[in-house]
Amino acid sequence: MAKILIVDDAKFMRVTLTNIFEKGNHEIVGEAEDGRKAVQLYKQFQPDLVTMDITMPVMNGIDAIKEIMEFNPNAQILVCSAMGQQKVVVEAIEMGAKDFIVKPFDEQRVLETVNRILQNNSDLSTNKL
Repeated sequence: MAKILIVDDAKFMRVTLTNIFEKGNHEIVGEAEDGRKAVQLYKQFQPDLVTMDITMPVMNGIDAIKEIMEFNPNAQILVCSAMGQQKVVVEAIEMGAKDFIVKPFDEQRVLETVNRILQNNSDLSTNKL
């Protein structure tokens, strides 16, 4: 079970992701509707994974990813983006995001992607000297 922070300006998307993750036996430690709050909650809870929207008020997802990665270079961030934002998704990956999923979500794909990211992180941490 992973501790997850959900970041999206749309309440409907946060509820949708919460339902998906709870079915997958993950714990939601916080929700943020903008990038600034996401960075604050990340520092407070230090979750295992963050789902990050890109287009949000106050601070966008790209800037939030950058700040979170500066705070913790090992942060596990999954970008949740609408179609047609490929350039922005590439930028997010370059900033340190681990993967992306496209809205609208396929529940199974979301859980598979999250579990793969968490497994990869687990494999890396067990291989350290």
